[in-house]
Amino acid sequence: MLSDQLFEKLNDQMNFEFFSEHAYLALASYCSSESWEGFSNFFIQQAAEEKMHGMKIFRFLCDLGKRPRINGFESPEKEINSVLGAFESAYAHEQVVTKRFYDISDVAMNEREHVTMQFLKWFIDEQVEEESTFDSLVSRLRRIGNDGNALLILDSELGKRGTAAAAPTA
Repeated sequence: MLSDQLFEKLNDQMNFEFFSEHAYLALASYCSSESWEGFSNFFIQQAAEEKMHGMKIFRFLCDLGKRPRINGFESPEKEINSVLGAFESAYAHEQVVTKRFYDISDVAMNEREHVTMQFLKWFIDEQVEEESTFDSLVSRLRRIGNDGNALLILDSELGKRGTAAAAPTA
């Protein structure tokens, strides 16, 4: 049975995932305003993932007979001045997400809530991938610096994210 404390932590994380969706849309907006449509696409795809993560927690809570509460949140960060800054912000955000999942997992372990521990394992594994992706992209962007050609190549590469799955089939 899910304790009140664990419910609150999961519900809070669900809302944080929805906030994350908006944070990534804000980064997409910055990139689009600077005509970096590939980078914008990357963040739009990331936003969709965050929404999916929030809904995954939503459904888990419902499956346990709990009623998720949707809360408001602060506006996402607005002061981004470069593509590198956008990706550094995203990387820092993912590190916060990882810490939050570790905290929830610690509570679940302390309460010996095995179903929740198993559920959280997927998110913890996902965070390894998320942090690795952003760490790699930040490193690449730092190496690129102000090389316009290299930025265009990376923009084009990231513009392809999600397009294979969205392409119509014959």
